[in-house]
Amino acid sequence: MKVEFGNMGILEHGKDNKPLSLKVLQFLLLFLGLGIALSILSMCVLRFAELKNVLPVVQSRINPCFQQQNSLENWIRPLSNLHHSMNDAELFWRASFVSQMKNLPFKRTPKIAFLFLTRGSLPLAPLWERFFKGNEELYSIYIHNLPSYKPDFPTSSVFYGRQIPSQVAEWGKISITDAERRLLANALLDISNEWFIILSESCIPLHNFSVIYRYISESKYSFVNVFDDPRSVGRGRYNWKMSPVVKITQWSKGSQWFEVNRKLAVDIVTDEVYYPKFKQFCKPPCYVDEHYFPTMLHIQSPHLLTNTSLTWVDWHRGGAHPATFGKADVTDKFLKQLSEGQRACVYNNQTTSYCLLFARKFSPSALDPLLKLSYKYLGF
Repeated sequence: MKVEFGNMGILEHGKDNKPLSLKVLQFLLLFLGLGIALSILSMCVLRFAELKNVLPVVQSRINPCFQQQNSLENWIRPLSNLHHSMNDAELFWRASFVSQMKNLPFKRTPKIAFLFLTRGSLPLAPLWERFFKGNEELYSIYIHNLPSYKPDFPTSSVFYGRQIPSQVAEWGKISITDAERRLLANALLDISNEWFIILSESCIPLHNFSVIYRYISESKYSFVNVFDDPRSVGRGRYNWKMSPVVKITQWSKGSQWFEVNRKLAVDIVTDEVYYPKFKQFCKPPCYVDEHYFPTMLHIQSPHLLTNTSLTWVDWHRGGAHPATFGKADVTDKFLKQLSEGQRACVYNNQTTSYCLLFARKFSPSALDPLLKLSYKYLGF
C-alpha cells in the first residue's frame, strides 16, 4: 500500500507541476517577445529622430540647386561645358528663344562668336591664340570637327573644351550646311553672342582684334556674299521643283564663309521653309553651301546684307577650290599687299578700302612666317 501510495503520490505530484512549468515558459516567452518589440520600437524612434534632423540639411543642400537652375544667372551665364545630349531638332528649338525686350535687366557685353568649321586640328591655332589674347570678354569660340577627331589642346588654350557635339560633314552636301547651322545654334545658347563668323581651319585674321571687333560691331549690316551668277555653275544649278518657294529670280550664289548678326542667326536655325527645298533638290552638282545661305537670307532680309564677304580668297589659279598658300608664299610683300591693298567696298553706305578682315587658304607650313610677320603687318 505504501509503495502504491508512494507511486500514486509521485504520479499526483507530476500532474500538479506540469501546468505550472508550462505557465512559466509561456510567461518567459511573452516577456521576451515584449522585449524584442520594445527594442525594435526604440530603434525606429531613434532613426526617425535622426532622419528628422538630417532632412533640413538635405533640403538646404538641394534647394540652392533648384534656386540656381531657376535664377537669372543660370540663363545669362555662358556654358562652361559645350557638351550636351540634344539632337539638332532640340538644339535648334532651344536656340530659337528670343528676348522681346530691348531693356534687359542685366548688363550685357555683346561678343563675337568665332565658329570654326574644321575636319580635324587647327594648325594655325598659335596665330589665333595671339590674336585673341587680352580680349576674353569680347569673344567666344565654337569648333565643329569630325566626331572621330580627339582634340589635344592644352588646358591653357582658348580652344580647350570648345568643341560642340558634331556630326560628319561632307563638302558640297547638305551635311556641311547642317554643320554651320549647328555651330550657329550652339553659339546662340550664349545670350551675349551678338555677331557670328563662320571660319575654316585655314583662315587667318588680317587685323588685330580691336580693329575687327569695332568694324563688325559698328556695321549696320551683316556680311554675306550674295550675287546672281547666270552661268551653268550659278543659275544652271537651279531645280525648277523648288518653285514657287524659291523662284529662279531669287536663286543666289555666294560664299559659305560669312558673318551674321543674332537676328539672322536665329532666322537660319529656325528656317523650316527654304531648308527642306534645298535638302531635297540641291544635290551635286548643285552645292548647297554655295546657295542655301545667300538665297534664303536674300529672300528674307535683303535690307540687312552687304552682299559682300569679309574673307579674302584667291581664285586666279582656277579649279574647284581657291589657292592655298604655304611657307614660301608668306613674305613681307605678300602680307603687306594683303593687309593694305584691298579693293573698294561699301561700309555703312560709304565707300571705303577697308573691306576684308580675314583670308584663306593657308597651309600648316605657313604658320612660322605668319607668326614672325604678324605684328608688323597684321597688328598683333
